[in-house]
Formats: sequence, structure tokens, C-alpha cells
Amino acid sequence: MLGVAPFGMVFGVAAVGSDVPVVETVAMSVVIFAGASQLAAVELVGQNAPAAVVVATVLVINLRMMMYSASIAPHFERLSARWKALLSYLLTDQAYAASIFEFENDDDVSRKWYFLGVAGPIWLMWQVATVAGIALGSGVPDGWHLDFAVPLVFLALVIPAVTDRSTAVAAVVGGSVAVAAAGFPFNLGLITAAVAGIAGGLVTEEVG
Repeated sequence: MLGVAPFGMVFGVAAVGSDVPVVETVAMSVVIFAGASQLAAVELVGQNAPAAVVVATVLVINLRMMMYSASIAPHFERLSARWKALLSYLLTDQAYAASIFEFENDDDVSRKWYFLGVAGPIWLMWQVATVAGIALGSGVPDGWHLDFAVPLVFLALVIPAVTDRSTAVAAVVGGSVAVAAAGFPFNLGLITAAVAGIAGGLVTEEVG
């Protein structure tokens, strides 16, 4: 949550800078609830990009949620459709990383309540941070460097997950490709890096 707070504020500030109305900014945090894609969306809105391009970019960036969903779904297979709908709405990078680590190391934990205990506060913090960013607007001093919170959030998720050679290779390959593919259109570099990282980890696991 300490990482999510400045991340949400960065989004709120960026939305104000791109002249996105307050109602639409808050609605994005409630409906989309995905920081990286929201930042990309407001940047494109600020550049007067066509609506189709904005929507396509958001969808591409959020494709990683399909991988998270495929990984965590077996732990929720006995739940009702309503529960699955609620948990899928709350799925984020942070909630996934914290929950999947617990699920794989503790067979006695209540899956749905643990996930809610992680994801619920993250959702609330994101909404509050968004409003705070909107309120601060362009008045945030440059010296605060809130934008640096974005990579820190994801580093905090990656480091605990690197537990053996295959995960280390996946992290290095994925990170390297992400940097090399940063200029790809529509943020396709993110998906390319994810696929490359998974492939690198799988090959290392098979060879090892």
C-alpha cells in the first residue's frame, strides 16, 4: 500500500495535466482499476489520440491479467460465479503476487478471504490516492519524484518471486526485453517482454 499510494497520486496528477475531467478520472480508477494502463490512457488522451487507440492500448497492457487469472484460477475453482466476478475485478499485480505466494506455501489459508484481505485495501488506497492526486494537480513539487514509485512497486513484486534459476532467468530476460522494446507502439513492449520472460524461464526449467 505504501507503493500504491504514490502510484495512484501519479495517475491523478497525470490526469489533471492531460485535462481529463475529474469525474472521468475517478471513473477510470473505479472501472478500469489498473494503474499502468490508466497512466497510458491519460497520456494518449493528452495527445488527442483517437478513442479506439486509447481503448486498444488499455486492453493490450491489461493482457497480463489473463496470465495472472490462469495462474490463480485453480485456487478459486469451487467458488460461485458471483465470487469469481468480484475477485476478478479486484485482481491486480500486487494482489496476485501476495496471494499466489501465500496459496502455494500454506494449504490451510482461506483463499477467498485472504485474497479479499489483500485486494480490498489496495482498491481503497488506489481510489483515495487518485483523488489526492487530482486535488494536488500540478502543485506537486518536481523534487518529490512521485513517478519513481511506479517502477518501485513492480520491483517489490518481482524480487520476492525470484527463488531459483528459472525465475531469475525469467526476470532478467523479461526485464531486458522490456527495456529494448520500450519504443514499441501501443505499449506492445510490455506483452513482448512478458512472453519472452516466460519462455526464458520455461526453457531454463526444461534444460535444468
